[in-house]
Amino acid sequence: MDFPRKNTWFQILFWGGLWVLLPVLLAGNLENVDRFAIRSAVVLLGIAFVVWVNMEFLLPKLYFNKKQGAYFIIGVAIVVAITLLIDWDVAPWAEYFRRPPDKNRVNTNLSSTFRNLRYMSLAMPYFTALIGSALFEIAGFANRKEQEASEFRSEKLEAELKFLKSQINPHFLFNALNNIYTLTIIKSDQAPENLLKLSGMLRYMLYDCKADRVPLQKEIEYLRHFIDLHLLKDSRGLNVETELDESRPQMSIAPMLFIPFVENAFKHSKVEDLVHGWIKISLRTADDHILFHVQNSVPETAFTKDQAGGIGLKNVQRQLELLYPGRHELTIEPGPGTFSVTLKIDMP
Repeated sequence: MDFPRKNTWFQILFWGGLWVLLPVLLAGNLENVDRFAIRSAVVLLGIAFVVWVNMEFLLPKLYFNKKQGAYFIIGVAIVVAITLLIDWDVAPWAEYFRRPPDKNRVNTNLSSTFRNLRYMSLAMPYFTALIGSALFEIAGFANRKEQEASEFRSEKLEAELKFLKSQINPHFLFNALNNIYTLTIIKSDQAPENLLKLSGMLRYMLYDCKADRVPLQKEIEYLRHFIDLHLLKDSRGLNVETELDESRPQMSIAPMLFIPFVENAFKHSKVEDLVHGWIKISLRTADDHILFHVQNSVPETAFTKDQAGGIGLKNVQRQLELLYPGRHELTIEPGPGTFSVTLKIDMP
């Protein structure tokens, strides 16, 4: 994992600036400018080393690779080593870190305690720089991971919805083309009109459905064209009743949401049986919801056609969960001789 260099420099400047200015703010004055400048330079170099090693090596190589124990041991060891180096008596900077001699100071058994406190005060800038830069980077790392997870979920959702929308039954398209071709052979006046309907459906599927939401009017138009092209199968007409409320044409809805239920009804009802086969489709709207209902006959003998293609009801349920979580009610009621689906979608 490559950490941005600007984060490292920012941490160096932040913690270095903090521990350079903090003594001035606490003391309130500078009695020896040279002594302060050299001490500050040494402290700043130590902090820069700690932060650089922490950000460029310890965190990416150890902490984020689940080696927190090794990270803690090495981090503490570095702080201790720098503290001892600062307190090294023969170091060029040693005299700038020594306490001025105090003739009135009494040598007691408390000297070891004071020395321990001195080590703690010397180590404090480097320890806080180590912990502080780690906390900042861990928080940033967690934020980046959350963003990546959010983007992944969004991309996965988009891909899944595109896949669901793409599963339109190809047999319907072939059957519609064959029926229109038959109309052209007999030179029926219905051929151009139905060809335009099929063209509009394809345009809707290929272009309009790319949007997250479409006007309800377009979805209703697609349903009407789908039903009309199915009715071409029998010139005597089929037992299909429709009641589609168009009083709120601009109401926003996810595209291709209702057609799977209608397609399912045509697939399983054996509507070509003019005596026993039938389908009822209704769509009603209110200011705060849409209510869609499809009911169809079920033949006594199991019957299914066009098994390949089409969107299954389980896939539709998944699509509704993705698009309208907690804002829809889907009721599927299989029964003897009748199959019923009711979908209610609450509008925002």
